[in-house]
Amino acid sequence: MHALHSLHNLHRPLGATELLVSPLGLGTVKLGRDQGVKYPNGFSIPDDAAARQLLALAHDLGINLIDTAPAYGTSETRLGPLLRGQRQQWVIVSKVGEEFENGQSRFDFSPEHTRFSVERSLKRLQTDFIDLMLVHSDGNDIAILRDSGVYQTLAELKREGKIRAFGLSGKTVEGGLLALEQGDCAMVTYNLSEQSELPVLDYAEAHGKGILIKKALASGHALQTGEDPVRASFELIFAHPAVNSAIIGTINPEHLTHNVATAAAVLQDIA
Repeated sequence: MHALHSLHNLHRPLGATELLVSPLGLGTVKLGRDQGVKYPNGFSIPDDAAARQLLALAHDLGINLIDTAPAYGTSETRLGPLLRGQRQQWVIVSKVGEEFENGQSRFDFSPEHTRFSVERSLKRLQTDFIDLMLVHSDGNDIAILRDSGVYQTLAELKREGKIRAFGLSGKTVEGGLLALEQGDCAMVTYNLSEQSELPVLDYAEAHGKGILIKKALASGHALQTGEDPVRASFELIFAHPAVNSAIIGTINPEHLTHNVATAAAVLQDIA
């Protein structure tokens, strides 16, 4: 793999954690769930052989961050065997709070469910620790963080060594700021058509906290404009020094290779 088209030399710290992450992460909702997902085009969940090839390609391209969640259907359960023997190669991000059953999401941020969910993720992923655990918000970010006990439970699990860092995948500026004040990382929406959470990025930069970007390409919708929307998206995202990694949820090997080459070029231009 040509260094100029890969992310091998571009890993960076995730905020003040000891985790080193590639500037693009692989989102795995499409490995486990094809209902109730908002993508412009339909897709089929890849079989094990295709999933294994996709993960091998991501690794060859210098990606070391994998983003999953209980709400992503069978994603965690599939990743466990697929990643067997490779645990040290990957930084695994999962979530707590959202369950997806019978085509519906339901939310539970209680301490009991949080602990149950983390233990279940450890079993499914066949590992004894998860690098980063994010609260999968339903949008009521502040109430979740203040009232549910989820953050206190994640802090306990971190002390126990079951997770290495924690944060919030939220939907509001106020939630993102509170999440960073009390935790390690926020996952925020930031793309060509949605930049309202910019204050969270600014706070993270000032306080040395971690930032992951979701919907970096606006869930694929960015790809329907004129210029090279992937390049334009990455130029916007990586221009902000707080951004540690952007999660890309493609299952198409050509798209993944193109995304990595584009990100590598943008990052080299910025440097």
